[in-house]
Formats: sequence, C-alpha cells, structure tokens
Amino acid sequence: MTTVFERVRDIAADKLSIETEEIKPESSFTNDLNADSLDVVELIMALEEEFSVGGKEVEISDEEAEGLNTINDVLSFLKTKGISD
Repeated sequence: MTTVFERVRDIAADKLSIETEEIKPESSFTNDLNADSLDVVELIMALEEEFSVGGKEVEISDEEAEGLNTINDVLSFLKTKGISD
C-alpha cells in the first residue's frame, strides 16, 4: 500500500510535470517545485479528489490552502483530517 507521502508526491509530480525523485517532504511548491498560483489551485483540487473516499470528503478552504506551502504542510493538514498511513 502506498503511503500518504507517496500519494501526495505522485499528485504533485503529475500536476507540476516533474519527476517524483525531485520531491522531498520539505519541498516548497513555489520555491522548490516552481508551481505558480494556477498549479497550486489544481494541486489542491487533485488532493481533495484523491483523499475524498468512502463517503468522507476532504475539503480544503482557501484559508487552509494558504498555509499549505510544502509537502510537509500537506501531510500535517491531512493528518488533522484523519488521513495517515
């Protein structure tokens, strides 16, 4: 079974058109992975879709999205929503 990190990493790699090896837990979406604002919006939408399963929807508000600057930020946020390995 894939870990939450691997799932987030794979989504980021797909949406940002980069190799998974370039993505580390501490990677910043804008500074390290060169995401622009549209990329970040698409990434947030993909994360909501990926982690909304079994009748449990994950919604990320605009305010919450502003705090998701790194892969670790996303992992911490998902953990608060009850999503972990």
